[in-house]
Amino acid sequence: MAKSKPVTVPVLLPLALPAPYDYVVPEGMKVAPGQFVVVPLGTVEYLGVVWPRGQHAEAPKLDPKKLREIIEIVDDVPPLPRVSLDFADWVANYTLTSPGMVLRMMMSAGRAFSPPAPHYGVRLLEGNMPQRMTPARARVLEVAGNGMSWAKSALAEAAGVSVGVIDGLVDGGALITEELPAWAPPQLDLSAARARLTPEQTDAASELLANVSGGFAVTLLDGVTGSGKTEVYFEAIAATLTKGKQALVLMPEIALTSHFIARCQERFGAKPAEWHSGLTSPMRGRVWRAIAENQAKLVVGARSALFLPFPDLGLIVVDEEHDPGYKQEERVAYQARDMAVVRGSLGAFPVVLSSATPSIESLVNAAQGRYRHVKLAQRYKAARLPDIAAIDMRTSPPERGKWLSPVLVEAVAETLRRGEQALLFLNRRGYAPVTVCRNCGFKFECPNCSAWLVEHRFRRRLECHHCGTFVPIPEVCPNCGAEHSLVPCGPGIERIGEEVAALFPDTRRVLLSSDLTPALSDLRETLREIEDREVDIVIGTQLVAKGHHFPGLALVGVVDADLGLAHADPRAAERTFQLLNQVTGRAGREAIPGRGLIQTYMPEHPVIQALASGDRDAFLAREIEARKAATMPPLGRLAALLVSAGSRDAAESYARSLARTAPFAAKIEVLGPAEAPLAVIRGRFRFRLLVKAAREADLQAYLRLWLSEAPKPKGDVRLTIDVDPYSFL
Repeated sequence: MAKSKPVTVPVLLPLALPAPYDYVVPEGMKVAPGQFVVVPLGTVEYLGVVWPRGQHAEAPKLDPKKLREIIEIVDDVPPLPRVSLDFADWVANYTLTSPGMVLRMMMSAGRAFSPPAPHYGVRLLEGNMPQRMTPARARVLEVAGNGMSWAKSALAEAAGVSVGVIDGLVDGGALITEELPAWAPPQLDLSAARARLTPEQTDAASELLANVSGGFAVTLLDGVTGSGKTEVYFEAIAATLTKGKQALVLMPEIALTSHFIARCQERFGAKPAEWHSGLTSPMRGRVWRAIAENQAKLVVGARSALFLPFPDLGLIVVDEEHDPGYKQEERVAYQARDMAVVRGSLGAFPVVLSSATPSIESLVNAAQGRYRHVKLAQRYKAARLPDIAAIDMRTSPPERGKWLSPVLVEAVAETLRRGEQALLFLNRRGYAPVTVCRNCGFKFECPNCSAWLVEHRFRRRLECHHCGTFVPIPEVCPNCGAEHSLVPCGPGIERIGEEVAALFPDTRRVLLSSDLTPALSDLRETLREIEDREVDIVIGTQLVAKGHHFPGLALVGVVDADLGLAHADPRAAERTFQLLNQVTGRAGREAIPGRGLIQTYMPEHPVIQALASGDRDAFLAREIEARKAATMPPLGRLAALLVSAGSRDAAESYARSLARTAPFAAKIEVLGPAEAPLAVIRGRFRFRLLVKAAREADLQAYLRLWLSEAPKPKGDVRLTIDVDPYSFL
């Protein structure tokens, strides 16, 4: 009797491989697409996923005798839903990356694939007070006074302290450690009280509910800062949860999640599940499994949450949809806002894009009828939009060696006299962007990048913001040996903080920047202090511009409005308008009238004019016409091909040979190669080619054809492809 042919299935591994590989299914084993299996590859065993056949490039054909068997099925891990497999293939095809690298993002919670480890927490030990009491410790003991067992991170967050404070109380015997029951997402209460909506919000919510009542649809929720967009899309979330389906809210910044989660808890009776880089590895594993098992119904997360294994997703909300933080540029280069729309289309459910300053991409889609457009033109509770004015730095310059115009200084003083808060915004970290020797003119440049080292005076070092290289601030110039000759050039927020301290020494001040508050708990505590009006003056970077609600904030001063306009980026004007509109929109969100003052040397620039006049639509119409004339996104398409190598000659040589093999196409143009504006990063030399195409052109097909005919990179030469690039450095 002839031996039957072995049954084989494709298995995709979370590696940069071109396609799934075929494996033999052992006799008696039954597998289905989406199941996790252990398979051998070379001498290593990998966890992979059984993949549907025929949706991908075929792997190299092997002699059937050489095919290897699946080792085992991982039964205790929920399989990936079919829609996740389709989504992974779609993203891989669109971005021209390996499907295995997309799968790797879907498997980013390593602890989800091993038995859960014991979970320990802390509980107050009655009568054991610490020998040394601090305000932070007192808050912890007050919160823990209910006798409950707490996870350390949860207790630290509830008390507004760092985990180190909790550890100190454990060491001192005031808290004891004990094993916690297995974590499960809190049960939501859909009967919890909803906010009282204004008539405008009620109309918007009704329209949104009609748009999300069934099937795939994309709605752009376009409301001015402080208009209550969150409460409006909460109605869509509630309707989704009532149907028993899962809902995902994407946010561009971890710092935004604290205030938002508190609002979720108030609206839905429990905290949602969180997904972001601030989670511990065990917690990531627990959240991943809770989502895969359909236990976590409401999830709030960063862009990577889009790749979680939702079995019954019914709604995605992309908050601050315009934010460039939704663009990932390493490994798999994708735009999460756009991929959220794809995920909704594949899952046949609605997507809501929410912003006070919508992206031109979304506005064009709305104008062309692809998206529905819901507008909120008024602030909640009749609060007024802030009055915005430009300060012409040519006629009202700061004192020599200073950076704040007398007009802005007086406005801050007046705000403080009324007992209100002021915010000074400068989108530049550190103390000064360049340090120069006034004796010989030497400037400190990064040894690994074509960028200057930024002085961080608080940490007493010079640091590269591209590769992380840092050196202590030297006492003498390394070039000429002159002592006391090093001077900072230009301001960062630390330098503005120094100027503010000299002007207003008796005020309570805080500097808010990602490098100064790296711990999530510290950042959330700082935001709480601002909200509770324990701070008079905030000096911050773009971290303060996104979605925060500071009830006592009356004045926002933009120190250098021209900073973002100097870039050769087609989105420079749009991004600057969005950023400055968002940050000035922090002012006057409740009863206090708001005011925004913008320091600029170009008051006649269309961005500054649009902000001062409040005429957003005219500015955007001009931008859209300019994009249309130049065939730039979203009225055209772009792809960037970045060539990098350890030597300049190798990078340039390969970039030129790549350009020579570019196929001719009537509606596609290849520009370059040219040296990238940041020509060296981390010791690698960089050349860039841009592919510019008409909207209707099949850009991916063109790129695949080109790459199939192009020479393969050799040695340490690397080629990176970014479809729909957002960075032009």
